[in-house]
Amino acid sequence: MTAIEIQNLSKLYRRPHLRATSLKEAMLGVLRGQRGHDEFWALRDVSFSVEPGEAVGLIGANGSGKSTMLGIIARVLKPTGGTVAVRGRVCPLLELGTGFHPDLSGRENVFLNASLLGLSHRETAARYRDIVSFAELRDFMEAPVKSYSTGMVIRLAFSVAAHMDPEIMLIDEVLGVGDEHFQHKSFARLHELKEQGKTIFVVSHNLESVKLFCKRAIWLDSGRLVGDGEVSKVVADYRAAVAVYERSLAEAKARNAAAC
Repeated sequence: MTAIEIQNLSKLYRRPHLRATSLKEAMLGVLRGQRGHDEFWALRDVSFSVEPGEAVGLIGANGSGKSTMLGIIARVLKPTGGTVAVRGRVCPLLELGTGFHPDLSGRENVFLNASLLGLSHRETAARYRDIVSFAELRDFMEAPVKSYSTGMVIRLAFSVAAHMDPEIMLIDEVLGVGDEHFQHKSFARLHELKEQGKTIFVVSHNLESVKLFCKRAIWLDSGRLVGDGEVSKVVADYRAAVAVYERSLAEAKARNAAAC
């Protein structure tokens, strides 16, 4: 049985136009058949499945639909069409620090954030010492989070998520959290989870990290799936496409300069 199964998934966003500044403009818009919004398909008819224990990298340019895909799998967003089946306890690492309250202490935020991720108070208490030790913030846990640096918040948030014992981890651009020392710890922890047979789905622009961590990559372009397979091949195909695009931009720029 698959851990994640996506069938013909689509997501439509509607972006409102600027409001008419007068009744005349509004009436003219209606008479001309103008809609009050633009339509943008973030995802269009995407299908794939992820097996239990797989580590899969999701790659593509900004705006290709990667974060939207993770948001739908995490049940933060609803699809416009298609189906999503997720089998197993999910831990989303989408925006580290989301759900932290600045006026609460680090200790209070650990319990709050863990509860948002589906852990009971008793389960969090059993993991609390390991969470604090991993984050290396023992001397700061009774201080309000608003007194923390950004790096401290990221370390604590990652530590909470990394100790949730999920069956499926969704990771959005957090493979390089914190300073170099903490990055090494983070990678080591993720490798531990992978070796334990956890399913890990990673979004990242760091293609070398994707190649090191994943055996498979899925490539989205303008909301459509254009590549799915062995990570080195998909990354190479993606880089070749980027090179062609950049070359065409440079040639167009040179033609425009010559015309001037």
